[in-house]
Amino acid sequence: MKERIDEKITFRKLEVLLAFMQTGNLARIAEQMDTTAVSIHRALHSLEEGLGCPLFRNEGRNLVPTQAARVLAQVAGEVIEHMERGMEMTRQEAGLSSSLLRIGSLYSLTSQVMPQVLMDLKLRRPALQVELVLGSNDSLRAKLLAGQIDAAIMGFEEGDGKFECVPLFDDEVFFAVPGHSAFADAETIDLQAFSDVDYVSLSDGFVTYRRFQDAFNVAGFSPKVVARVGDIYSLMNLVAGGVGYTLLPGRVRGVFGDRVKLVPLAPRYRMRQEIGLVYLHARERDANLLSLAAACRMTANQLYPQAHAE
Repeated sequence: MKERIDEKITFRKLEVLLAFMQTGNLARIAEQMDTTAVSIHRALHSLEEGLGCPLFRNEGRNLVPTQAARVLAQVAGEVIEHMERGMEMTRQEAGLSSSLLRIGSLYSLTSQVMPQVLMDLKLRRPALQVELVLGSNDSLRAKLLAGQIDAAIMGFEEGDGKFECVPLFDDEVFFAVPGHSAFADAETIDLQAFSDVDYVSLSDGFVTYRRFQDAFNVAGFSPKVVARVGDIYSLMNLVAGGVGYTLLPGRVRGVFGDRVKLVPLAPRYRMRQEIGLVYLHARERDANLLSLAAACRMTANQLYPQAHAE
């Protein structure tokens, strides 16, 4: 039989412990938590009673945490974080949407797509606050599963039962060259003719990097990658500076003006990225996410009308 948690151990007291571990000042914690230093002191010692072991030692007038207190504080932080997420998900399931929406996005969507989405979302839900989190496809997926973000606009693949996916548009991948390159005006690029040149790429986890790998698998050789970066704008700077060639999605065309040109790949190498709004299937009735989905569809219709033509 599992050991029962003593009734003296409460979330409030664990929050007191975390605050004490951060500041070490009873008076300051009491002010922050709208109580007295005596009550804070009493809460800390009540935790010791509930656990049946010492958490602090006295050094003069100072209360000094032991290693046992540090262990408890680490676990307490995780427990409170999980509980906060659980409470939020419970409210959302009951139809009580949060006033904060955390939206993940690929870096490449921040030049056109995300500003338009956020403007339309603001019109639909003026009181809603938005936190934008940028990352790779894999990092955004992990944040969705961990409950650290509510939704993400990113590359997606059909068939993942954990997620609800709202397709928005698909994007062709192009060969990227410096604007002054002799190949900037080429009709198409045959990758096999570029087997001995230097390339730059995104790091693993980005949907653009996956299409990069897929295209060179078709070409039958491994490109010589001289530099890897963690965001698409740094990647474009390397191309503009002549460090190497790469593959980029069409949605970043024109972001760097004439410094980077996107040239179509020959038909056999052409790749496309599916971009959509992704969130956990359990959140499909969340009012904030339904508004976000509507804003995303409107943006996709405005920026990519050909993808939604009948």
